[in-house]
Amino acid sequence: MFVYTVRASTLKFIAVITASAAAIVSLVLFLPKYEFSAETSAPAVIERKIRGEDGVKEFLSQYGWEATELVDRAEVTVPSQFDAVYEEYNTLQKKQGFDLSKYRRKTVTRYTYLIDNYKDHKGTVLADVIVYKNKVIGGDICSADVNGFVHGFSPDITLP
Repeated sequence: MFVYTVRASTLKFIAVITASAAAIVSLVLFLPKYEFSAETSAPAVIERKIRGEDGVKEFLSQYGWEATELVDRAEVTVPSQFDAVYEEYNTLQKKQGFDLSKYRRKTVTRYTYLIDNYKDHKGTVLADVIVYKNKVIGGDICSADVNGFVHGFSPDITLP
């Protein structure tokens, strides 16, 4: 026959460990997820919940963009196999903390907005925001001009 005694200090220790574990689990579940990119050395929010067109405008405003007019809203399917152009575009997405390869064969919504406050460019500038189930999964800022540009939501995130 074995007799095991538990002292009050042992119970306090177990209670502290349990409370600490619960606090850590709560932090992991409820804080936004960040990913650090080696290319930019800056965190990019990778899971951003949005609601409709106003949510897309708010998302763009976090990067300093003034989205004025919704130019296009389209349902598109991410291809199952990426060609060279799509791979390059996904490289841009990975630099800003997104990855479209997770959404192969999924139907997503692409919102395209006119951007009015792009400095040092006189042509048309558009913002594309790709959304899946109310979550931003990618996008870019681009010029609609023939010799235009494409970069991430932040101007320092560019194509290789």
